[in-house]
Amino acid sequence: MIDRYHLRYFLAVVDTGNFSRAAAACNVSQPTLSVGIAKLEKSLGRPLFARTNRRVAMTDAGADLLAHARTIEAGFAAAERAVAGAAVARTLRLGVLSTTPRRWIERFLSTQADRIEIVEGNERELRARLGRGRIDAALTILRDGGGRAVLTEGYSLALAATHPLAGRALIRAEELAHEPMIVRRHCELLSETSRFFTARGVRPFFPARTVSDDRALAYVRARLGITIMPDGFRESGVVRVPLDGFDATREIGVVVAPHADARTLEPALAALTDAIARDADGG
Repeated sequence: MIDRYHLRYFLAVVDTGNFSRAAAACNVSQPTLSVGIAKLEKSLGRPLFARTNRRVAMTDAGADLLAHARTIEAGFAAAERAVAGAAVARTLRLGVLSTTPRRWIERFLSTQADRIEIVEGNERELRARLGRGRIDAALTILRDGGGRAVLTEGYSLALAATHPLAGRALIRAEELAHEPMIVRRHCELLSETSRFFTARGVRPFFPARTVSDDRALAYVRARLGITIMPDGFRESGVVRVPLDGFDATREIGVVVAPHADARTLEPALAALTDAIARDADGG
């Protein structure tokens, strides 16, 4: 028989990635939590975690249990609130691709009354969190037609508005041979961009490397260098110019986690989609 506290212990380990932190989150001792997990594993007849000295990882059985455990726990919590006469408080755990403009999320958050938890990460990290039930939905790159498409955008050069090439309609890579470039280390096309310039004999000086797009834009505005970014990044003092032959695009959309109730999330996800569409239209 599975008791509720078994599932609470299990979810705490999943969310914290550590037995001692999970015990603290559940206000029990670590031995107590370990015994509870052992009882749950015995009841199910399969190990839920692979334990090593450094970390705890879910087994296939643990992954199978996860979505059911979250649904059951959410049902318990909703029932308790309903009986107590309290309004059901909803929290959307939203994963956000780190290479998306901050304006999109600012616009979205300004429309929301419910609680929102933002979890940033790259595409691989967000997909892993979706699969493990650690987030409910993610704004990320879509591949193979999965998820709800929001927009498709290209990549282009970001230059300071005062840069001599800022007024051009198109720039060839060879014209940038002596231009310093800002490296966006978290860019999903970093390797492709490097190969593009190398194939054209362009090996620029890199005055800065950053994982912050806001900082990259600040460097561009200050004329420290130029960079390639998704077209959605538009800031005062920065102009966007296409790079001849660099035709890469990405499709941005929303992916809902397997455990999540898409109908419950729909109002918030529709607002997110609308916020991005309005920004893309310049509204």
